[in-house]
Amino acid sequence: MRTIYRVSPEEWVEGQPTQGILREQAVRTDGMWSGFARTEPGMVSGWHHHGDYERSIYILSGSLQMEFGPGGQDAFDACPGDFVFIGKGVVHRESDPSTDQRTMVVVRAG
Repeated sequence: MRTIYRVSPEEWVEGQPTQGILREQAVRTDGMWSGFARTEPGMVSGWHHHGDYERSIYILSGSLQMEFGPGGQDAFDACPGDFVFIGKGVVHRESDPSTDQRTMVVVRAG
């Protein structure tokens, strides 16, 4: 079925909880999830992957440090205006090294 609709912030619902990350779901279909997320300064996630899902993150405020690769040997920082792509099954850890709350738009597909 083809459809078009708008979801305003008042309509967002609480997304899947993760320690240190507050998610608000805007859209969920069989193949996609999108929403808004925020973290507190200094937040560090555990090492994890998203299985068969790809993920795109757009940084609105704060910063995101992404660690990945064997033993976390690869890393970069993403700042407001940057997109981050995480492929299927890629083990990674993210943190917020800034002194500002990080806000971002997240889209998960798969």
